[in-house]
Amino acid sequence: MKVNEIMSKDAVCINEHDSITHARQLMRDHYLRGLPVIDEEEKVIGILKDQDILNIKATKSNVTVEGYMQECPLITPETDVADAAGYLLDSEIGRCPVVISNEDRSLAGILSNSDILANIAGNRKLDATVADIMTTDVSTCKPHDNLTKVWPVLLESNFSGLPVISEKSEPMGMVTRMDIIRSGFIRTSMGDTHATQPKDTTLVEKIMSTPVYSVSPDTSIKDCLKQMLHYDVGRMTVVDKDRIAGIVDRTDILRAFVMGTDPVQ
Repeated sequence: MKVNEIMSKDAVCINEHDSITHARQLMRDHYLRGLPVIDEEEKVIGILKDQDILNIKATKSNVTVEGYMQECPLITPETDVADAAGYLLDSEIGRCPVVISNEDRSLAGILSNSDILANIAGNRKLDATVADIMTTDVSTCKPHDNLTKVWPVLLESNFSGLPVISEKSEPMGMVTRMDIIRSGFIRTSMGDTHATQPKDTTLVEKIMSTPVYSVSPDTSIKDCLKQMLHYDVGRMTVVDKDRIAGIVDRTDILRAFVMGTDPVQ
C-alpha cells in the first residue's frame, strides 16, 4: 500500500513567518495535532506540533512559527505505508507532510498515524493483547488540579494525554494537549507556571474529556484499535478492577505494527 492511497490531500498549512497565535487558532479551529510549515516559495520545510504550541512561553503576538517548528522525514505519495509508519515513529510525530517528490518539496497532502491505523485494523501483528504494548508507568491528574500543573507534564513527556482520576483513584476522563489548546487558557497557563494568579487559571475538570474510554489488559490490540477509531480518540485507558493499569495510544499500536509487541514499562 502506498501513501497516496490513504493520505489526506487537503492539508491545512502555515507559513514559517506566521505568528504562533495564528497557528494555535488553526489547530483549534480544525482540531489538528500538527501543521505543515512552508516557506515563501510554498515548499515544505517542517512541521509544527501541538507539543510545540505547548512549549511557547511568550505571550507576544509577534512570536513566529519558524523558531518552534521541527524537521520532518521525507514522505512522498509513492512511499510505502509501512516505511512511512517507521518514519513517524522514528521522528516522534503523529502527522507528517507529504511532498510531491524528492526533488519537488511542494505540499501534496498530509499523513497521520490515524490514517495508517485506520487501514491496518486487520493486520495479524495486532493479534496480541493490550497488556503486551501498554505503558504501565502512567502519569495522572485530578479534576481540581490546575492546568499550570498539567501542561509541563504533557510538555516534558511523550504523553499526549493524562487520565483524570478521582480521590479514590477511579478513572473519570482524560485531559489532552488538544483539550488545553482548544480551551483558550493555554496562554495564561504558560505565563503562570507556579499558579500565582488564581483568577487567570482554570481547572482540569473544566476542559477534561469524558466519558472514560477504557479497555481491559486482555483486550486484543485489534479490538482496542477498533474502539479508538470508533470513538475517534487517541488513547485508551487500560482498567483492571476499577483501577488504571496502563494506557495505550496510537503510537503504541503503530509501534506494534512496525516492530512487533514488546511491553513498554
